[in-house]
Amino acid sequence: MQKLRNIAIIAHVDHGKTTLVDKLIMAGHILRENAKSDGDLILDNNDLERERGITILSKNVSVIYKDYKINIIDTPGHADFGGEVERVLNMCDGVLLLVDAFEGTMPQTRFVLQKALSLGKKPIVVVNKVDKQNCRPEVVNEQVFDLMFSLDATEEQLDYKTIYGSAKQGWMSHKWNEKTDSIVPLLDAIIDEIPEPEIVEGTPQLLITSLEYSAYTGRSAVGKLTRGVLRAGQPVTLAKRDGSLVKSRIKELMVFEGLTKRKVEEVGCGEICSLLGIEGFDIGDTICDFENPEPLPPIAIDEPTMSMLFTINNSPFFGKDGKYVTSRHIKERLDRELEKNLALRVTPGLTADSFNVFGRGVLHLSVLIETMRREGYELQVGQPRVIIKEIDGVKCEPIEEMTVDCPDNCSGTVIEMATKRKGTLTNMISNGDRVRLEFNIPSRGIIGLRSNMLTATAGEAIMTHRLKGFEPWYGEIDMRSNGAIIASETGTAYAYSIDKLQDRGRFFISPMDPVYEGQVIGEHTRMNDIAVNVTKAKQLTNMRASGSDEKSVIVPPKIFTLEEALEYIREDEYVEVTPNSMRLRKILLHEVDRKRAAKSE
Repeated sequence: MQKLRNIAIIAHVDHGKTTLVDKLIMAGHILRENAKSDGDLILDNNDLERERGITILSKNVSVIYKDYKINIIDTPGHADFGGEVERVLNMCDGVLLLVDAFEGTMPQTRFVLQKALSLGKKPIVVVNKVDKQNCRPEVVNEQVFDLMFSLDATEEQLDYKTIYGSAKQGWMSHKWNEKTDSIVPLLDAIIDEIPEPEIVEGTPQLLITSLEYSAYTGRSAVGKLTRGVLRAGQPVTLAKRDGSLVKSRIKELMVFEGLTKRKVEEVGCGEICSLLGIEGFDIGDTICDFENPEPLPPIAIDEPTMSMLFTINNSPFFGKDGKYVTSRHIKERLDRELEKNLALRVTPGLTADSFNVFGRGVLHLSVLIETMRREGYELQVGQPRVIIKEIDGVKCEPIEEMTVDCPDNCSGTVIEMATKRKGTLTNMISNGDRVRLEFNIPSRGIIGLRSNMLTATAGEAIMTHRLKGFEPWYGEIDMRSNGAIIASETGTAYAYSIDKLQDRGRFFISPMDPVYEGQVIGEHTRMNDIAVNVTKAKQLTNMRASGSDEKSVIVPPKIFTLEEALEYIREDEYVEVTPNSMRLRKILLHEVDRKRAAKSE
């Protein structure tokens, strides 16, 4: 039996988690076959993860060190992917809590840590980025202790080991001011501090906690074998969440080795493995003995909190730069996504070519839309809506715990913006010239709040939120107050026209951009919508007059990211997403139709 350690890494977004795992892999002398160059992260191997610097999918890798095998699970730190985190913790025996030496513990760290401590996992604290200017490692270490104490950690959990260092520079040490030349002190601490998995004799039991999908082999189940032994070709029973039992057979068994998987004939108790050949499984099902099945208690999967309408692109510019434009293409792509994206649900829309897609938040759904557009899909997406539930006859909506870290002098503005959206301030912690504000706020109120808050605080606010639960409806919230500037003609936008209309509002288009009737091309300064013609060119004559030939001075347009566009649109608008462009439009393109619809309401 190989000596084993199973650990998960907990950290807030951007505290250096994936970088640390990369360095551990290198320390385990694994060739960096999958990395393109030294600057690339091996784990965040999806383009979107690299660009945004966030982990979206949890990943399994392993490091061999001194004849020990350390299985490392890299977990997402973002609240929209919280569903991934809880399942992952079932596979490990201890956790590395990674905190930034300057920022300290953050709300999302607290969320995952609370889960890990309640499951009885042993923590090791890693204070990262001690090479930063004005860092405060000792203060942060005390903060961690206070946090664990407030989360009801046991005596044994509070007696944790702290390692200091810089993952980026590739060193770890027991003292923050004594720099070493390697990451070995951390590997030693993992072997000394984290318990090895218990070896339990008996019939096999494996709880499926994750899944992998490949176009060649289909879905494979991933989990930790908590009892007995599994062999390739062995007949097993799949115990479903609803209590039904399905007879099945394991075709192949794989274990994680470095960044790849290795085929094995047999897997022992305590090992994390991947199984091929099991049909129709879900997360939380148990793989158990063929003759005497004993299922493990299933794990809960997070409910979706938000929905969006996905529909085909039917704008005048459809099919110009996309490869997949029909509803059949979109349906097949969504079905493929359901194979591996667990927090996602899809139901048919009101029309034959639309689909309601349910997810964990705007970020969760925008990552899917961004991935589809890069694959060559064209689609239109409606306004994000929160899911309303009836609980004991009461209309309830999802409520989030939101934390905003901002400069002291902006706190009044932030509180005002949050309370306007039905947020209630629950806590306020001053930290030098910055202040941390904690709110309970409906998920609806968070839509579109981030961009407004960044504007109001000159980009200084750090806003994070996580789902708290469903509570009775908070009442109506005033969202975007400004109307839209809509193109009344199809054609090319000219600088001359835009210049003459600039006092009407802020534009989203540049001169010479193609526009179509019904496209939202700007934000009006007033509350009502206004239709304008930006396709008029200047009439050229041979008459000259002083003062009539001033240069046009065009204010740079406002460029939206996908999330900002989704948060910006109203109920009667769509975001049109194609591989090369993103436009906002009214659902009804003709002004006559819009007026008729407004009258009939």
